[in-house]
Amino acid sequence: MRASLTYLIAAGAISGSSVLLPVVAGDFFDQEGPEPIDPFDLVIERTEPSAAVPATLSLDEVRNVDAPPVPVMPKPKLEVVPKVVRVITGEASWYGPGFYGNHTANGEVYRPGTMTAAHRTLPFGTKVRVTNLWNGRSAVIRINDRGPFVDHRVIDLGHGAASNLGLVSSGIAQVKLEVLR
Repeated sequence: MRASLTYLIAAGAISGSSVLLPVVAGDFFDQEGPEPIDPFDLVIERTEPSAAVPATLSLDEVRNVDAPPVPVMPKPKLEVVPKVVRVITGEASWYGPGFYGNHTANGEVYRPGTMTAAHRTLPFGTKVRVTNLWNGRSAVIRINDRGPFVDHRVIDLGHGAASNLGLVSSGIAQVKLEVLR
């Protein structure tokens, strides 16, 4: 049993204004395409009615019958957000063009644009989040070299890291280092 519903559809007229035309839902049945779904076709009737389950179920009840259990994701074993194990503040500098092609202290070839840095004591491969305190820019950088060789500086950034943090033109900046684990 289908109910005949009347809809109003806006159609553009030649003058550019909109006109509302009545349309009956039955007008769409002549179109090619899949047959519209009748909600009454979705009702499931049980062959053996029982006292616990009614003979006819609604659509919401059908969705809940014999539904598989919702899978529960296990908690990740690794921390998603890196943990800050140490904070260091001080002056940073950067090194670049004169060192391109040379080997860093851990044996990598130094290239333009690298997100690496030199530190006096942190182990190679350590990741540090460096924040330029003058402009607020921040980046995660990997330690792969030794330095800086100026007493009051805490880190010597590679070219890519310095560019990302916005200290290439100034040459130095006050930074905060967060050693990540």
